[in-house]
Amino acid sequence: MTLSEMKERKKELGYSYEQIADKSGVPLSTVQKVFSGATQSPRYDTLLAIEKVLKNYPTTQISEAAISYGSLPVKKQGEYTIEDYYNWPEDERIELIDGVIYHVSMPSIRHQSIVGEIDFIFKSHVKRNHGKCSVFGAGIDVRLDCDDRTMVVPDISVVCEKDKFTPQYLDGAPDLVVEVLSPSTRKKDMTLKLGKYAVAGVREYWIIDPKKETVIVYEFSREDEADTQIHFYTFENQIPVGIWNGECVVDFVEIKSYLNELSL
Repeated sequence: MTLSEMKERKKELGYSYEQIADKSGVPLSTVQKVFSGATQSPRYDTLLAIEKVLKNYPTTQISEAAISYGSLPVKKQGEYTIEDYYNWPEDERIELIDGVIYHVSMPSIRHQSIVGEIDFIFKSHVKRNHGKCSVFGAGIDVRLDCDDRTMVVPDISVVCEKDKFTPQYLDGAPDLVVEVLSPSTRKKDMTLKLGKYAVAGVREYWIIDPKKETVIVYEFSREDEADTQIHFYTFENQIPVGIWNGECVVDFVEIKSYLNELSL
């Protein structure tokens, strides 16, 4: 099966990259790179595993139930577009990833407090140093893949290239993304979004677990996936920001103290 045939079959079945990775055992980031063409010469066993999934599962087995909301078109998961995203009922928080709609619950006060503190630290650093980067808190749409099938809403996005700004959304990968985990986003943030951000060109990705009080920082290499650096921290650490060469530091001891003062 050629790559073009794989793409056509994926579209026909309504598979997301996550579903293919799940069923084939191939890492999510590898699946995304194969389909995007980022990997010029995929390993034969990788292609074979993906091909087996695409060939062996009939549509009725793997396509998620169609979703219908009022006047919205009835589509299978995997077929939704940015047009559907912007036509979605305003009282429902969603993200669109590879044509699949993901519902997102309202964040907790603890969640929002952590986002607010980090957002303030980042913005203060940029302002103090007359930096060229812009910091956006939650609520900013990011057209991550520059296509019509993915629109994510990170908790914090740092963008250093002004040509990515549009009146409606950020067009392309931010330089740094911060996601604070919640029950409705944990799996997506730690697996699906991790792979998407790596492939799209995000330079640094922070995953904050407010319940376990841990932070995982990924510094992605644009040249070689194997060179990705992963750092593990807790709320007892001061964490340097990689894209700013450690000149900005987030003191989680202070953030934890602030949360304790609020009894959060």
